[in-house]
Amino acid sequence: MTTVLVTGASGGIGLAIAKRFAADGYDLVLVARASDRLAAVASELGRVRVDTIAADLATPGGADAVAAAVAAAGWDIDILVNNAGAGLHGAFATTPLERELQLIQLNVSSLVQLTKRLLPGMLTRRRGRIVNIASVAAFLPGPFQSVYYATKAFVLSFSEALAEELRGTGVGVTTVCPGPTVTGFHEAAQVRRARPVGPGFWMTADAVAEATVRAVRKKRRLVVPGIRQRVLVWGIWLLPRWLVARVARVTSEPAGT
Repeated sequence: MTTVLVTGASGGIGLAIAKRFAADGYDLVLVARASDRLAAVASELGRVRVDTIAADLATPGGADAVAAAVAAAGWDIDILVNNAGAGLHGAFATTPLERELQLIQLNVSSLVQLTKRLLPGMLTRRRGRIVNIASVAAFLPGPFQSVYYATKAFVLSFSEALAEELRGTGVGVTTVCPGPTVTGFHEAAQVRRARPVGPGFWMTADAVAEATVRAVRKKRRLVVPGIRQRVLVWGIWLLPRWLVARVARVTSEPAGT
Protein backbone atom coordinates (compact mmCIF):
# COMPACT_ATOMS: atom_id res chain seq x y z
CA MET A 1 0.00 0.00 0.00
CA THR A 2 1.32 3.45 -0.94
CA THR A 3 1.81 5.88 1.95
CA VAL A 4 1.64 9.67 1.44
CA LEU A 5 3.01 12.20 3.95
CA VAL A 6 1.41 15.64 3.68
CA THR A 7 2.64 18.67 5.62
CA GLY A 8 0.30 21.53 6.44
CA ALA A 9 -2.52 18.98 6.27
CA SER A 10 -4.97 20.51 8.74
CA GLY A 11 -6.53 22.91 6.23
CA GLY A 12 -6.39 24.57 2.83
CA ILE A 13 -4.52 22.92 -0.03
CA GLY A 14 -2.86 20.36 2.25
CA LEU A 15 -6.18 19.06 3.55
CA ALA A 16 -7.63 18.98 0.03
CA ILE A 17 -4.63 16.96 -1.20
CA ALA A 18 -4.98 14.55 1.72
CA LYS A 19 -8.66 14.05 0.92
CA ARG A 20 -7.88 13.46 -2.75
CA PHE A 21 -5.24 10.81 -1.99
CA ALA A 22 -7.57 9.21 0.59
CA ALA A 23 -10.31 8.96 -2.04
CA ASP A 24 -7.86 6.94 -4.15
CA GLY A 25 -7.16 4.58 -1.24
CA TYR A 26 -3.71 5.80 -0.21
CA ASP A 27 -2.59 5.55 3.41
CA LEU A 28 -1.72 8.92 4.95
CA VAL A 29 0.67 10.48 7.44
CA LEU A 30 -0.55 14.01 8.16
CA VAL A 31 1.63 16.74 9.67
CA ALA A 32 0.49 20.05 11.17
CA ARG A 33 0.94 22.09 14.34
CA ALA A 34 -2.46 21.51 15.97
CA SER A 35 -2.91 17.97 17.27
CA ASP A 36 -6.64 18.46 17.90
CA ARG A 37 -7.25 19.60 14.34
CA LEU A 38 -5.18 16.67 13.03
CA ALA A 39 -7.29 14.25 15.08
CA ALA A 40 -10.48 15.71 13.57
CA VAL A 41 -9.07 15.40 10.05
CA ALA A 42 -7.94 11.81 10.70
CA SER A 43 -11.44 10.93 11.86
CA GLU A 44 -12.90 12.53 8.75
CA LEU A 45 -10.62 10.43 6.51
CA GLY A 46 -11.23 7.21 8.40
CA ARG A 47 -11.75 5.10 5.26
CA VAL A 48 -7.98 4.66 4.98
CA ARG A 49 -5.18 4.36 7.53
CA VAL A 50 -4.36 7.84 8.78
CA ASP A 51 -1.47 8.56 11.15
CA THR A 52 -0.68 12.04 12.45
CA ILE A 53 2.37 13.96 13.62
CA ALA A 54 1.98 17.25 15.48
CA ALA A 55 5.04 19.39 14.71
CA ASP A 56 5.82 23.04 14.04
CA LEU A 57 7.83 23.20 10.81
CA ALA A 58 8.41 26.93 11.32
CA THR A 59 10.93 26.03 14.05
CA PRO A 60 14.43 24.63 13.38
CA GLY A 61 13.69 21.27 15.03
CA GLY A 62 10.30 20.68 13.40
CA ALA A 63 11.40 18.76 10.32
CA ASP A 64 13.80 16.55 12.29
CA ALA A 65 10.97 15.73 14.72
CA VAL A 66 8.80 14.61 11.80
CA ALA A 67 11.60 12.50 10.31
CA ALA A 68 12.28 10.92 13.71
CA ALA A 69 8.59 10.06 14.15
CA VAL A 70 8.50 8.46 10.69
CA ALA A 71 11.61 6.39 11.47
CA ALA A 72 10.33 5.35 14.91
CA ALA A 73 7.03 4.15 13.47
CA GLY A 74 8.76 2.30 10.63
CA TRP A 75 6.69 3.99 7.92
CA ASP A 76 7.90 3.77 4.33
CA ILE A 77 6.92 7.10 2.79
CA ASP A 78 6.28 6.70 -0.93
CA ILE A 79 5.06 10.23 -1.66
CA LEU A 80 6.19 13.30 0.30
CA VAL A 81 4.01 16.38 -0.18
CA ASN A 82 5.84 19.46 1.10
CA ASN A 83 2.81 21.72 1.30
CA ALA A 84 3.23 23.67 4.57
CA GLY A 85 3.96 27.32 3.90
CA ALA A 86 3.29 30.88 4.98
CA GLY A 87 3.57 34.42 3.66
CA LEU A 88 3.89 37.98 4.90
CA HIS A 89 2.69 41.18 3.22
CA GLY A 90 4.21 44.62 3.70
CA ALA A 91 7.25 46.77 3.03
CA PHE A 92 10.42 44.80 3.81
CA ALA A 93 11.89 47.67 5.84
CA THR A 94 9.04 47.49 8.34
CA THR A 95 7.94 43.83 8.47
CA PRO A 96 9.08 41.82 11.53
CA LEU A 97 12.40 40.04 10.99
CA GLU A 98 11.34 37.19 13.29
CA ARG A 99 8.31 36.47 11.12
CA GLU A 100 10.43 36.45 7.97
CA LEU A 101 12.99 34.06 9.46
CA GLN A 102 10.16 31.73 10.49
CA LEU A 103 8.78 32.00 6.97
CA ILE A 104 12.16 30.99 5.50
CA GLN A 105 12.39 28.10 7.96
CA LEU A 106 8.93 26.86 7.00
CA ASN A 107 8.95 27.46 3.25
CA VAL A 108 12.58 26.54 2.56
CA SER A 109 14.61 24.95 5.36
CA SER A 110 12.03 22.45 6.58
CA LEU A 111 11.15 21.49 3.01
CA VAL A 112 14.81 20.77 2.29
CA GLN A 113 15.28 18.90 5.59
CA LEU A 114 12.29 16.63 5.09
CA THR A 115 13.29 15.91 1.52
CA LYS A 116 16.84 15.11 2.65
CA ARG A 117 15.60 12.76 5.38
CA LEU A 118 13.00 10.83 3.36
CA LEU A 119 14.62 10.70 -0.08
CA PRO A 120 17.26 8.00 0.74
CA GLY A 121 14.55 5.46 1.61
CA MET A 122 12.80 6.13 -1.70
CA LEU A 123 16.05 5.67 -3.57
CA THR A 124 16.72 2.38 -1.78
CA ARG A 125 13.26 1.13 -2.77
CA ARG A 126 13.68 2.66 -6.25
CA ARG A 127 10.24 4.24 -6.14
CA GLY A 128 8.70 7.40 -4.78
CA ARG A 129 7.86 11.00 -5.47
CA ILE A 130 8.60 14.35 -3.88
CA VAL A 131 5.78 16.88 -4.39
CA ASN A 132 6.74 20.46 -3.59
CA ILE A 133 4.02 23.11 -3.47
CA ALA A 134 5.50 26.35 -4.80
CA SER A 135 3.42 29.16 -6.36
CA VAL A 136 3.14 31.29 -9.48
CA ALA A 137 5.08 33.69 -7.22
CA ALA A 138 8.12 31.52 -8.01
CA PHE A 139 8.31 33.01 -11.50
CA LEU A 140 8.59 36.70 -10.59
CA PRO A 141 9.91 39.12 -7.97
CA GLY A 142 7.30 40.22 -5.44
CA PRO A 143 7.53 43.75 -4.06
CA PHE A 144 5.82 43.94 -0.65
CA GLN A 145 6.02 40.15 -0.39
CA SER A 146 9.71 39.93 -1.25
CA VAL A 147 10.72 37.16 1.15
CA TYR A 148 7.69 34.98 0.36
CA TYR A 149 8.22 35.24 -3.41
CA ALA A 150 11.93 34.51 -2.99
CA THR A 151 11.22 31.36 -0.97
CA LYS A 152 8.93 30.06 -3.71
CA ALA A 153 11.58 30.82 -6.34
CA PHE A 154 13.96 28.69 -4.26
CA VAL A 155 11.42 25.84 -4.11
CA LEU A 156 10.99 25.87 -7.89
CA SER A 157 14.73 25.99 -8.65
CA PHE A 158 15.57 23.33 -6.04
CA SER A 159 12.80 21.04 -7.25
CA GLU A 160 13.70 21.29 -10.94
CA ALA A 161 17.36 20.61 -10.20
CA LEU A 162 16.53 17.65 -7.96
CA ALA A 163 14.16 16.22 -10.58
CA GLU A 164 17.01 16.11 -13.08
CA GLU A 165 19.42 14.58 -10.54
CA LEU A 166 16.93 11.81 -9.85
CA ARG A 167 16.20 10.95 -13.49
CA GLY A 168 16.44 7.18 -13.95
CA THR A 169 16.34 6.34 -10.24
CA GLY A 170 12.64 5.47 -9.99
CA VAL A 171 12.08 8.57 -7.82
CA GLY A 172 10.65 11.77 -9.27
CA VAL A 173 9.84 15.33 -8.28
CA THR A 174 6.66 17.27 -9.07
CA THR A 175 6.49 21.02 -8.47
CA VAL A 176 3.03 22.58 -8.20
CA CYS A 177 2.67 26.33 -8.75
CA PRO A 178 -0.87 27.44 -7.91
CA GLY A 179 -2.06 31.01 -8.18
CA PRO A 180 -4.29 32.69 -5.57
CA THR A 181 -6.32 29.99 -3.84
CA VAL A 182 -9.33 30.26 -1.54
CA THR A 183 -7.80 29.24 1.82
CA GLY A 184 -6.86 31.05 5.02
CA PHE A 185 -3.39 31.83 3.62
CA HIS A 186 -3.97 35.45 2.64
CA GLU A 187 -5.57 36.34 5.97
CA ALA A 188 -2.67 34.74 7.87
CA ALA A 189 -0.17 36.61 5.67
CA GLN A 190 -2.02 39.87 6.38
CA VAL A 191 -2.42 40.57 2.67
CA ARG A 192 -4.20 43.91 2.20
CA ARG A 193 -3.71 44.92 -1.43
CA ALA A 194 -4.75 48.30 -2.75
CA ARG A 195 -5.90 46.47 -5.93
CA PRO A 196 -7.49 43.13 -5.01
CA VAL A 197 -6.88 40.13 -7.29
CA GLY A 198 -9.75 39.69 -9.75
CA PRO A 199 -12.15 36.83 -9.02
CA GLY A 200 -11.20 35.06 -12.26
CA PHE A 201 -7.73 34.29 -10.91
CA TRP A 202 -8.87 32.57 -7.73
CA MET A 203 -8.97 28.77 -7.55
CA THR A 204 -10.39 26.40 -4.96
CA ALA A 205 -8.15 24.17 -2.86
CA ASP A 206 -9.98 21.17 -4.31
CA ALA A 207 -9.08 22.21 -7.87
CA VAL A 208 -5.41 22.58 -6.91
CA ALA A 209 -5.50 19.20 -5.17
CA GLU A 210 -7.02 17.54 -8.23
CA ALA A 211 -4.32 19.03 -10.47
CA THR A 212 -1.63 17.92 -8.00
CA VAL A 213 -2.74 14.29 -7.78
CA ARG A 214 -3.21 14.13 -11.55
CA ALA A 215 0.34 15.45 -12.05
CA VAL A 216 1.72 12.85 -9.63
CA ARG A 217 -0.14 10.10 -11.47
CA LYS A 218 1.29 11.31 -14.82
CA LYS A 219 4.78 11.82 -13.29
CA ARG A 220 4.90 15.43 -14.42
CA ARG A 221 7.75 17.64 -13.24
CA LEU A 222 5.89 20.96 -13.23
CA VAL A 223 2.24 21.91 -13.12
CA VAL A 224 0.57 25.33 -13.00
CA PRO A 225 -3.11 24.69 -12.22
CA GLY A 226 -5.60 26.79 -14.17
CA ILE A 227 -5.63 28.23 -17.70
CA ARG A 228 -5.46 31.88 -16.55
CA GLN A 229 -2.53 31.06 -14.28
CA ARG A 230 -0.63 29.36 -17.10
CA VAL A 231 -1.24 32.34 -19.40
CA LEU A 232 0.11 34.60 -16.64
CA VAL A 233 3.29 32.52 -16.38
CA TRP A 234 3.78 32.54 -20.15
CA GLY A 235 3.42 36.33 -20.10
CA ILE A 236 6.02 36.64 -17.33
CA TRP A 237 8.52 34.70 -19.45
CA LEU A 238 8.02 37.10 -22.37
CA LEU A 239 8.48 40.37 -20.46
CA PRO A 240 11.73 41.96 -19.22
CA ARG A 241 12.34 41.38 -15.49
CA TRP A 242 12.23 45.08 -14.57
CA LEU A 243 8.76 45.37 -16.12
CA VAL A 244 7.54 42.22 -14.38
CA ALA A 245 8.71 43.68 -11.06
CA ARG A 246 6.95 46.98 -11.82
CA VAL A 247 3.67 45.24 -12.64
CA ALA A 248 3.99 43.04 -9.54
CA ARG A 249 4.47 46.16 -7.43
CA VAL A 250 1.29 47.72 -8.80
CA THR A 251 -0.77 44.60 -8.12
CA SER A 252 0.72 43.93 -4.65
CA GLU A 253 1.00 47.42 -3.18
CA PRO A 254 -0.60 47.51 0.28
CA ALA A 255 -3.84 49.40 0.78
CA GLY A 256 -3.32 52.90 2.17
CA THR A 257 0.16 53.46 0.69
